[in-house]
Amino acid sequence: MRGPRGIVLQTRKAAQRGDAVQRTSAQRPGAAAHWARQPERGSALLLEMMTFVALRLGRPFSRVLLYPIAAYFFVFAPSARRHGRAYLRRALGRDPTAIERYRQVFAFAATLLDRLYLTRQRYDLLEISIDGEELMRAALESGQGAFLLGAHLGSFEMVSALGRRQPGLRVALAMYTENMGRVAARMAYGPAGTPEIIPLGQLESMLRIRDCLEEGTFVGMLADRTFASAPGQSVSFLGEVALFPTGPMRAAAAMRRPVIFMVGLYRGGNRYHVLFRRIADFSQPAPLGRETAVRAAVERYVALLEECCRSDPCNWFNFYDFWGADA
Repeated sequence: MRGPRGIVLQTRKAAQRGDAVQRTSAQRPGAAAHWARQPERGSALLLEMMTFVALRLGRPFSRVLLYPIAAYFFVFAPSARRHGRAYLRRALGRDPTAIERYRQVFAFAATLLDRLYLTRQRYDLLEISIDGEELMRAALESGQGAFLLGAHLGSFEMVSALGRRQPGLRVALAMYTENMGRVAARMAYGPAGTPEIIPLGQLESMLRIRDCLEEGTFVGMLADRTFASAPGQSVSFLGEVALFPTGPMRAAAAMRRPVIFMVGLYRGGNRYHVLFRRIADFSQPAPLGRETAVRAAVERYVALLEECCRSDPCNWFNFYDFWGADA
């Protein structure tokens, strides 16, 4: 049986292996790291005011304020507007209208607002439907934990809604905390439901992830953005090749755990649709080898992501050059 440090070394060695279809993001610096270099927009005072209004005056009144706020950023964030339009053109298969482009910005603002209520367990304010709940139930009953992979698509915090339906469900979030802006940090987690945050990029990160899984905890990650020093795989996404990180799949393969795709799609008003889909089960032997299994899992993740982008296009919140044309 491998010890925790053996898993860390094995994962590190796997990350260093390459093949014909894989490229590190360091080879495409503009595509991989452009999002991390973008300055955060927003006023600390405005953020505090919106938090006060949302928690004291309620969701209906707060949503009224979202319309002018979203309009402001739609007008005065030309780079985000340009990249949002390029994405919508791919997802819709045509040039988006101005209303559709505004809806994307508004959806982003709406999910940020609802994050405040979700992390304070105000589920009564939202109408939430769930598809694929049996996958989470089976993984929970196994007691072995699983990787839960999302994206900057809709609301990943919707996973907390399943906690009230599945007693004992625990989720730890693995993320690069140095890139978390003040907006995300301020609006992310409240006193009522604070998941454990595992900072990535540290030697102890893999050890803590392993411990959480052995305790039966789900480890959540957003697996659509690459970093300059991280390995990536080129996959066709919405008709053009994009770079996706392989680290989450490699970690799941090294720790022999299932991987489940999860998104919480915002569908207007107070309606959300939570979707769970199986990506891979690395607890089972891989007949064609681990590398092939990892590549297939990344492709499956991207296919599910593309499916959601086409069904609910305004839920995409990567407001930068995702395909790396600027590089």
